[in-house]
Order: sequence, then structure tokens, then C-alpha cells
Amino acid sequence: MSRDAYDILARVFGYNAFRGEQQAIIGHIAAGGDALVLMPTGSGKSLCYQVPALMRPGTAIVVSPLIALMHNQVSALREAGVAAEYLNSSLDPESARATERAMRAGNLDLLYVAPERLMTPRFLDSLDHLRDTGRLALFAIDEAHCVSQWGHDFRPEYLQLSILPGRYPAVPRIALTATADRQTRDEIIQRLRLGAAQCFISSFDRPNIHYTIVEKADPRRQLLNFIRDEIHSRFSRAAGIIYCLSRRKAEETAAWLQEHGIAALPYHAGLPASVRAEHQGRFLREDGLVMVATIAFGMGIDKPDVRFVAHLDLPRSIENYYQETGRAGRDGLPAQAWMAWSPGDVVQLRRMIDSGEGEVGMDYETYRRLARNRLDALVGLAETTACRRQQLLAYFGEESAVCGNCDNCIDPPNTWDATEAARKALSCVYRTGQRYGAGHLIDVLRGELTDRVRDKGHEGLSTFGIGNDLDEKHWRMVFRQLVAHDYVCVDHERHNALALTEAARPLLRGEADLLVRLPSGKLHRSKRQRKDAARVRGIPGGVPATLFERLRAWRADTAQIRNVPAYVIFHDATLRDIAISRPTTIKDLRKITGIGERKLEAYGEEILKIVAAC
Repeated sequence: MSRDAYDILARVFGYNAFRGEQQAIIGHIAAGGDALVLMPTGSGKSLCYQVPALMRPGTAIVVSPLIALMHNQVSALREAGVAAEYLNSSLDPESARATERAMRAGNLDLLYVAPERLMTPRFLDSLDHLRDTGRLALFAIDEAHCVSQWGHDFRPEYLQLSILPGRYPAVPRIALTATADRQTRDEIIQRLRLGAAQCFISSFDRPNIHYTIVEKADPRRQLLNFIRDEIHSRFSRAAGIIYCLSRRKAEETAAWLQEHGIAALPYHAGLPASVRAEHQGRFLREDGLVMVATIAFGMGIDKPDVRFVAHLDLPRSIENYYQETGRAGRDGLPAQAWMAWSPGDVVQLRRMIDSGEGEVGMDYETYRRLARNRLDALVGLAETTACRRQQLLAYFGEESAVCGNCDNCIDPPNTWDATEAARKALSCVYRTGQRYGAGHLIDVLRGELTDRVRDKGHEGLSTFGIGNDLDEKHWRMVFRQLVAHDYVCVDHERHNALALTEAARPLLRGEADLLVRLPSGKLHRSKRQRKDAARVRGIPGGVPATLFERLRAWRADTAQIRNVPAYVIFHDATLRDIAISRPTTIKDLRKITGIGERKLEAYGEEILKIVAAC
């Protein structure tokens, strides 16, 4: 690779080495090749187009779906001394025209633009001008999964980007995403006409994220205990994101957390645009805020110091879960992914799937089948008694060893062989005509002579009383697991009546077993978990807390003056390294990862004074 790439990496971005496949990707794009890049969040995808953009002559066009993402990326590039701008609806007409003039004059290294703006005749004319004068460096299509008509992040305007290779055949294109299973990858390649592109697929593993999934008991209290015990005991002023399925739940949860001393804000599409903008701005700029949101929040949030992502409801798929949890720990420091779920979530999501209308270009039955399959895979992850990371990576086709950094590895769950009970339950569903809900079926199984049992004549069934060895609580758990495993389906039109599915046949025939987790019934951690957390209290990595906090306070003040998010000045990881190494000269400071020449010149002396004062 050209030494220019290493020079740019060190001088502009402050890094002394490439990570993973960055070097190969950058070399391929800089040489004029097309690429599809799949990298987990926080692994340095942006450098894969930013470095070749500075290596190649002209302006690189970066297609981005969100205004907030553009603003943050451009702010960070400007801090590093790169000529970067954006074009979107937030600009007034005169500012937009000034940016367009700078682009046509070749004065920009990178220009971020929304896909709908790129496709306007005016902008395409400017691109033609750059092409004809040899000043169009490359196209970077960020968040490329937005082209997938399956995903909830689908953007119809992304489909129009297929014109780029025909109109600008000599200009390299790089499509990037952190979340794509095989079907989504194929869709990206097809719709963006990247058939000849080289695919770079990095490991999906995020080893710094600890995964915990619990069954709901008192979910708000469980969440509060998690934040206090697992987050606040280890990190000061820790930022987090909490996902809820409904807008109302997001608002109520944020208010409840505020009452209990947690700085929390709600975010969902039903809030006024001004409120959403204010809350998002505060989350990006302030330390220690927790955003309680629906899926309307998150994509393009380039905040590296999010210490936890929590789910109070089950997401719709493993892709969604992976993408959302991946917003934690982008700085590489320890982070937590915590989720509380119940089989009732599964019922609710399946009902939403069954009442949906499918996606554009996809018939209803295909949509329903794919959606249910993806949901089932996530339920399998929630219910597994094995290593969660191993199962999560296996979904994306990646083999791995047990991780030792998930709840199942650290504190293996108790299990119960529920096969025999499940067969009794399925038989009861069948014998009663597949027309009754769990409550009535449990009465029959336990031999309870209720008025309804007598009225229906079910005391004479062969399944009457065959389950009197289990109490109602255990039978409800069995039925929840049967629904979650799709052995029975819920008929919402008939008062939640349960009916057998085709998947129940092997279980009834004795060809399959059902092993389920035993609910712990605990809202607090085990003694072992509390002991482990106690050993790592304070700033991660043994960082001197006083110096680290003074550096963070200086960063917050500087960011406020510069009107940029704090992490645009420096990441927590950089401040941690400064606090550990305690540099005394500019030469020492230059060795710290994340400090390029521009930032060294702007902030070096101030940092050395802070270090010397501690």
C-alpha cells in the first residue's frame, strides 16, 4: 500500500496502525475498485472511505441517510483538519449554494449528502462536472442496508443509487453496513449493482460487549437494578440507550427513571421535531444521559461512549438486536447489552406480523414467513442455555468458541426437561378442540372442576387431571414456551385460543425434546456477579479517576465552545490513554492513539497543563 495511506492515518486521524481489513479495503478503493464492506459498529468503517478519499484526487461523495450522522461526521473531520461539508435540508438556501460552489470548484475533500438530494438534476449536473474535470474521487454509500426492502431501515430513495455505475463507471464505489445477513447482502449487491465488487466481511464479534438476557419479573425494577449495579458501579456518568416497543412506554419509562435519579429523556417519532432534535442534541453533547426510545432512534448515532444498550421489549429479529446492541461500546471499552423479555412479547410481535401488509415488492405470505423466521431465531437466542455470543455469531454464519462474557457463560442457567409436560399440554390442546386459551387448558390438565370445565364436558377427557403434579405457575411457563417455540399458535380472533402447528408433530411423536430455562425469580445479581463487579469499580482499565475526570470536564467545556459533541474532540479511550501514560511533552502526546496533527496543535498544550496539575 502507498505510504500516503499510513501518513494520512497518523497525521490526520492520529492512529499508528490499521485494524482488521481496513488496509486491504483502503488499498482496493484507492486503486479504483468497488467494494461491499460489512464491519461491526465501532470497528472503523468510516476510515475505509475517508482515507482513500484523501488519497484520490477530487471530492468524495458520501451518501448518508440521516442529518445527525452527517453533522457529526463532518464535525469530526473538520476537527481533524479535513475539508468536509454536508448538503441536507437543515441548510438555508445561501449555505447550500455556498457548499455547492465549493464542490464544483474542487475545494472539498468529502461531501456528505442525502440520497434524495444526490438524485436531483441540479446535483447530478454538478457530479457530471466533477467527473468531466477528473475531480470525482469516489462514492461511499453508508448504511447500505437501507437499500434492503426487508429491513425496518429501508429508504426507497436508496434504490435510485443503482444509476451510479452506469453514469460514473470509472468512479469507485464502496457500500458499507454493520448489519446484514446473507439475504440482505445479496439484496445490497443486486440493487446497487455491485456484482463485480469485492466483498470484505469482518468478524461480527464485539468482544467488549457483555450480553445479558433475563425473563421479565418486574422489568422496570430489573432495569433500574441493572443500571445501578452493573453500570453506575463501574462507570461515572455513563450514557445509555433503552429501547421500548411503544411510544407510550418510552415516555413512561423515561419519567420513571427520572423519578429514581437517572438522567433520562424520551425519544420517538410522535414527539415534535424540535423536541426530538433537542433530546438527540443533548444525548450527543452531554455525558451520562440515558435515551429511552423506540427504534426511531439510533441509526447513525456516532457516540462512542455509550456504555449500555437495554431492551425492555423483544426486538423483531436478531438483525435488529445486533444492530441496536452494537451502539454500545463503540470506543472498544467494556459495555453491556441487557434485555428483559417475556414470551408475551413474542405473542405481541407475531400479532403485529400477522396484521402487517408486507413490504414493497414482497407478497404478504413471503413477508409473514420471513418475519416469523427472524423472530423465531431471536427467541432461540433469548431462550438458549448455551453461550449467547456463540449463537449470535452463528446466525451470521460465523463460528466461534464460548465467550466467557455473557450471562450464560458466567452464571449458567438452571434447566428443566419439560418434554413430558409439553406433550401433555399439546394433547390437551388437541383433545379440547384447539378452541381454548391457556387458563382453561390448565384447569383441565390440573383436574380443576370449574363451571366452564363442567359446561364443556371436559372432565371426561383423557387429559383431565393428567397434569396435577405441576402448579399453575409451571403450566403457564410451559404454555409460554410452547408459544415461543411455535409449537402452538395464538388465535387472536378467538380470544387467544391455542392451536397446534405443524412444528408440534415431532414433539408429540417423541422425536424432539423441550429443555427450558428455569426462571430465577431474582431481580438482583448473584453473589458471584456482584463480587466480579466490585473488583472493577471505577474507570475501566485502572485509569487514575481524578485525572480522567478532569480531562473529561475540559473536553466538555471545549466541546461546548466548539458547538460539537464531546467525543468529536476526543474519545474516552484517548483520554484514558492520556491519564494512564501521563505525557509531559508534545512528543509524548503525539504517541497517544486518536491525536492527529491538527488536534495536537489545537489542544496539546492545554492537555499537558491538565496532566501536570494532577
